[in-house]
Amino acid sequence: MTEFFAEVNGIKLCYEIHGEGEPIFLVHGYGGKKLDWFTQIPVLSEKFKVITFDNRCSGKSERPNKPITMEMFAEDLKGLMDFLKINKAHIIGRSLGGMIVQFFTLKYPERINKLVLINTSYGGVMGDVIKNSTLEELADLKKDPAQAFWNSTRFLFHQKFRKQLEKQPNRKFYNLFSAENLINNISINPPNAEDLINQANAFDGFDILDRLSEIVKPTLLIAASHDRILPKSGMEIMSEKIPNNELKIIEKAGHGSPISRASEINALIIDFLNK
Repeated sequence: MTEFFAEVNGIKLCYEIHGEGEPIFLVHGYGGKKLDWFTQIPVLSEKFKVITFDNRCSGKSERPNKPITMEMFAEDLKGLMDFLKINKAHIIGRSLGGMIVQFFTLKYPERINKLVLINTSYGGVMGDVIKNSTLEELADLKKDPAQAFWNSTRFLFHQKFRKQLEKQPNRKFYNLFSAENLINNISINPPNAEDLINQANAFDGFDILDRLSEIVKPTLLIAASHDRILPKSGMEIMSEKIPNNELKIIEKAGHGSPISRASEINALIIDFLNK
């Protein structure tokens, strides 16, 4: 698929457009990139115009070496919508992307049709914890990318899916990826420490628990029963506070459920957007 670049807030954001129809923006998580949505794009783009993009300091977007705030991420999303002359859209965010979307929604509610928030949180004290764990993971990745990958699967996936990956590292899941593909990708394109620390700064001071009641757009919350990074308990609290929401919990799944349980999540998203 052809990649494009948009001049947004003084930097270049890399983006792609798939399909035709009502626009959907997909906002990826911490340390991720637009390709992280590869298990959603083929399905969603059958009925919608799907816009994926690399956040600043991610993927092929520009990476100014300075701390990022949640507001900066949200303004980049607005800037890309303005650049593409899209006034209103469905917006889907996972993990950090879900936090960006919440911030965006509170500031620009008129730009949103429906929200989908996946494996995310309303915030709290997490910035320093994430920065420290990031440095540890980068050190492990430098020593042995394959072992670092398998270590990360303990946090990303439920043991059932993890065992499938281990038994069949060459198997193409959803005809899209294998464990070997993922290992090769992080070996060839390892994350950059400066980028990750700058992104992690966005978690500092982000806590919108007391403002969740202001998110009034129709909202689908998708949590994973065994999420060890952002536990489902946080999303259950969000469901209690957000007025117009549906909460769906993917059983026997972890933080990486958009990959490991893509079929179920895609079906939930399409059903919700079609209502």
